[in-house]
Amino acid sequence: MNRHKGKGNFSKGKQDDRRYMNKAGNKSTSGKMAKNSDEIRLNKYVANAGVCSRREADVHIATGLVSVNGKVITEMGYKVKPGDEVRYDGSRISPEKKAYVLLNKPKGFATTTSEGKGRTVMDLVANATNSKIKPIGRLGRNSKGLLLFTNDDTIHKKFTNSKNGVARLFHIELDKNLKLEDLKKIQNGFKIDGKLIEVEEISYIDGATKKEVGLKIKNTGNTIIRTILEFFNYDILSLDCVAIGHLTKKDIPRGHWKHLTEQELNTLRML
Repeated sequence: MNRHKGKGNFSKGKQDDRRYMNKAGNKSTSGKMAKNSDEIRLNKYVANAGVCSRREADVHIATGLVSVNGKVITEMGYKVKPGDEVRYDGSRISPEKKAYVLLNKPKGFATTTSEGKGRTVMDLVANATNSKIKPIGRLGRNSKGLLLFTNDDTIHKKFTNSKNGVARLFHIELDKNLKLEDLKKIQNGFKIDGKLIEVEEISYIDGATKKEVGLKIKNTGNTIIRTILEFFNYDILSLDCVAIGHLTKKDIPRGHWKHLTEQELNTLRML
């Protein structure tokens, strides 16, 4: 009886050993999977870089337009490892998914990516995407309105071109009525310290006093707006960016954000 009991315990021990080995084996397998989880298929890498769709990427790879670490890769299913240098048609590309986030900024948040500046716009879009987005242009801490974030360098460059960039429309409240003669001077362009200052458009707001004006400008900062109005001895009480190109605050409450739709993005690229 004792031998039988002992045999039973030994059998149970073997089962326990098998369970342990299975667990160990699973642990080893999962560790291997984790090790390879950072690898990404080349066609997905190219697609995530915004070059084209994944299906189109297969064609580009097959025709020899994609290289990894200096070697042309035509193999379907090839996986890129972290740190690999991938080039498409000679230009280096990044797999980070492009993101386009439109924020309706409230007052009290600084437009900066630096830490230690108190509350910043980055706090407001922290949960919008895992991509490393940054704001295009600036809105002062006490300014409000639309602010666009992206990791797309092409879009950034489009905005920072003051002549061929994207116009932004501001609703501005001044400390006193804007004289018609000053409005016309601003509209026609003028010089500050020998530098020509131009805006796209400026006008009074319908149904409001002449303290409120709409100003459209392609410059990405709001300091230029303050410079313009202070030159004519006006102080800004309120500054609100109400439109960026064709993008408006519709359906975006203050302090909230949204991702651009494909249609909005395509229109933005064509501006």
